[in-house]
Amino acid sequence: MHGLFRWSSKWWPGVIPLVVFWAFAAWTSTIPLETDLAARSNAALKDTVLDKQRISVLGRDVGLSAEAFSEEGRLHAVGSVAAVPGVRLVNDNTRLVPEAKPFVWSAERDVARVTLGGSAPLPASKTRLLETARNALGGVEVADQMSLARGAPPRFDNAAALLIDQIAKLKDGKITLSDTKVSLAGMARELGGREAIAAALRNLPEGFSVAANDIKAPPYVFQAYKDPVASTLTLTGNVPDNNVHAALVANAGRKFFSEKVVDNLKASVGAPAGFAQAVVPALGALSRLSTGTLVVSDREVKLSGDALYDAAAQQIRAGLGKDFPQGWQFKAEISVKPQPSAVDATVCQQLFADLLTKARIRFESGSAELSQDSLGLLDRLTETAMRCPNANIEIAGHTDADGDPAANQALSEKRAQTVMDFLVRAGLPANRFTAVGYGASQPLAGNDTDEGKAQNRRIDFVVK
Repeated sequence: MHGLFRWSSKWWPGVIPLVVFWAFAAWTSTIPLETDLAARSNAALKDTVLDKQRISVLGRDVGLSAEAFSEEGRLHAVGSVAAVPGVRLVNDNTRLVPEAKPFVWSAERDVARVTLGGSAPLPASKTRLLETARNALGGVEVADQMSLARGAPPRFDNAAALLIDQIAKLKDGKITLSDTKVSLAGMARELGGREAIAAALRNLPEGFSVAANDIKAPPYVFQAYKDPVASTLTLTGNVPDNNVHAALVANAGRKFFSEKVVDNLKASVGAPAGFAQAVVPALGALSRLSTGTLVVSDREVKLSGDALYDAAAQQIRAGLGKDFPQGWQFKAEISVKPQPSAVDATVCQQLFADLLTKARIRFESGSAELSQDSLGLLDRLTETAMRCPNANIEIAGHTDADGDPAANQALSEKRAQTVMDFLVRAGLPANRFTAVGYGASQPLAGNDTDEGKAQNRRIDFVVK
């Protein structure tokens, strides 16, 4: 017995290396098998559409975890792995991607970026939408906050791609697609953007419709700046069309007699109703300032600058909104420039002559009513009269030779008196002025041409 025990006690330590060798051989032979099955199982799934796919292998048993986008796709994926040669068993841990009810997708733009959010129906859809956004938005950052979900309506990708094109036309805002209903809110980047978006939405795929469109247009801005140093009137911003454009530039040319008109206007849609009817009198008010800025934004008019004298400032403030269409707002911030130094009678006469060489005081046809186009010139003449306080001034009215001589005489007198009344209302003493009418008796040119007649119809200032 003792001999048997001694023999067995000597035998079993020798078995241990054999067991270890067998286990190692089995383990090392299993690793290549499992690696091969994992590779072939993944290859079998290359044509399936899954999310969060994971393959694990233990021996010849394959574990499959994934989210599928349909029951058919899920069963197809499990069957594809089960059909791989060498697979004994598939441990099925697949499930369906959650369904979104309603299926909501969105694109939102702020100052820094565009964010795509909500749900996308497939990984490929998500990728396409991100690429579409990056291409449409140039260098704008595109943030992806989309998750995957089932339940997208047919033609979802086409609808979402069209909506991404519209987010590129927004300065800021959000476009939301809920099932087949589109809602939009925000501010268009440019004038006409709101209308362009509305036109594009008519091309939504069949079955999709617009539930709400609250896209706003950017402010419709027109600006004019009078610079006395450069002697320019600079027009910038928007006008409704080419006809209004031409009319406003021509109107500015008449009102701003000594300034060069720099025209940087462009025709743009979206002008508020009554645009031209408000801008024309506003330009007239600006023409009476020494320096000033006019800003028209939608239906609000802001005028700021320096009037030539106190009464002009009061008249501009009181009269700015009188001719505006209903619903327009206005604000006048008018100060008065310092009074220039006094001059003697000779210099005063030269200043009057210089002004009246550049422009003529205009009246309504056949009457003694002053044209609004001449208010800026009249203010400059008034300022000049204030600079020679000791001079007496004759205001001389002249007409062309058309019509009855007596009627022309009377008209010349009335027009001279109208100009004198303007100066007196400005605060100048009435006893410094004499209004005289000469009819057609002192022509500057022949009355046989329209140009000659225009030269003869005039008001002269004569310093006594």
